Amino acid sequence: MTPTWYVTFERKRGVLPKQRSPRETKTFATEAEAKAFTRLMLEEGLAIFAGTINPHLPKRLIPSSGIHSWLEDEPE
Repeated sequence: MTPTWYVTFERKRGVLPKQRSPRETKTFATEAEAKAFTRLMLEEGLAIFAGTINPHLPKRLIPSSGIHSWLEDEPE
């Protein structure tokens, strides 16, 4: 299957932006796989956002502030 979802995460380190680690992105074939991975990353205290990969429609972008709501949505 072609990946249609991505999850990007970044560890929070201190209060200065220059001390942040680089972001890392993983891709997934399904929304369910992306959600499962996101749940694991949340347990580690990571800053996370997710979305669909172009040209997948409908386009979705889930900001960090909406991750918990997205995880509570019904499975696809």
